[in-house]
Amino acid sequence: MATPARFPRTARLLTPRDFAALRSGSRRFAGPHLTAQVKPNSGDTARLGLAVSRRVSKLAVQRNRIKRVARDSFRRHRHLLGALDILLIAHPAAAAADNARLHGDLQQLWQRIAALNAGGSTGTMRG
Repeated sequence: MATPARFPRTARLLTPRDFAALRSGSRRFAGPHLTAQVKPNSGDTARLGLAVSRRVSKLAVQRNRIKRVARDSFRRHRHLLGALDILLIAHPAAAAADNARLHGDLQQLWQRIAALNAGGSTGTMRG
């Protein structure tokens, strides 16, 4: 039986230094509800950081829902992404989107990011 998809501490961006490193020199992939900033890392697995500010929604329950959906989608697709650091930034439109729409948007982002590892150039910045 295959091991269940998990989101261990080693798959998370935790320190301000990790987030700052992604802000400079990363590729950007934009969707209607989320933007992903992606940069290769020196590890052997993808790591995820989330930025869901109060500008997205004043209600913590909505911000937490967006983060919960993003973490769930990431843990299901992490094996496809390779050794990358990924920062997901939520847009205000994400608060109004339902979970299925967020999952669909995330699935498209994961596919575009996975193509980056396969040698594709589907980002919005020139390489």
